Amino acid sequence: MNFDGLSAFPITPMTADGRVQSDALARVLDRLLRPGLGSVGLLGSTGTFAYLDRAERRRAVAVATEVLGGTVPLMVGVGALRTDEACALARDAADSGADAVLMPAVSYTPLTQDEALSHYSAVAAATDLPLCIYNNPVTTHFTFSVSLLQRLAALPRIAAVKMPLPVTGTVAEDLARLRAALPDGFAIGYSGDWGCAEALLAGADAWYSVLGGILPDIALRLTTAAMGDNVAEAGRIDAELAPLWGLFKTHGSLRVVYAMARQMGLTDCEPPRPILPLDDATCREIAAATEPLAP
Repeated sequence: MNFDGLSAFPITPMTADGRVQSDALARVLDRLLRPGLGSVGLLGSTGTFAYLDRAERRRAVAVATEVLGGTVPLMVGVGALRTDEACALARDAADSGADAVLMPAVSYTPLTQDEALSHYSAVAAATDLPLCIYNNPVTTHFTFSVSLLQRLAALPRIAAVKMPLPVTGTVAEDLARLRAALPDGFAIGYSGDWGCAEALLAGADAWYSVLGGILPDIALRLTTAAMGDNVAEAGRIDAELAPLWGLFKTHGSLRVVYAMARQMGLTDCEPPRPILPLDDATCREIAAATEPLAP
């Protein structure tokens, strides 16, 4: 697991009572068997991990390991409120054949930096799998200081960080600040699909992508162009995706990608309640934005 290139984050189709739709998940994952894909990020935010219990998460990982068959590295989200639960989820992922784990700082009571350090230290020690830090302050309301990232990067098996797009300044400036602070070889990637062409052109190691989990071909083309310093081609593809980026930002990428999955016939499920499906007018906008992107 090198934590580089395109990391595709699929949805986890489920019933209204939170049971994974194994057949639908297999259809979603089958689309990700693409040469050159860096990894699949199962049970991330797009995979609605927080809405699934431990048994259903195990079910999802079992489906993924069967479909991917080791041809694409599998990174499994193990976010949980309690440290012992996150450790158990990490062991489940390892036992099922995952190649890495991804963990956000999930909490109800806001965590201190030292509490986060203790939490990540315990989960990193629970298995032999490399761990990617998931820095997602919009959802978790926790921000990793550079000092905390330095302390975590010094621990065995903590090998990468999934960063949000910076609120101020450029991605290049943010990446330079992190590169100066973190050890050589520590992988730094970004999420926030509409900014990841910029991130890859700036030298980020990975794009952690919602788009990649539903339309992997065009996401791979953008990744290849940007990582190959083909500025013109990366800009062309990014401009082609601009209508979809606008929908992601307006409605939330999770809601949009569920509508896309339904339109593509991959599943008939809706997002887990209380998240509501998008209205018909917005779904028509999504269809208009995605139709030109089909291979």
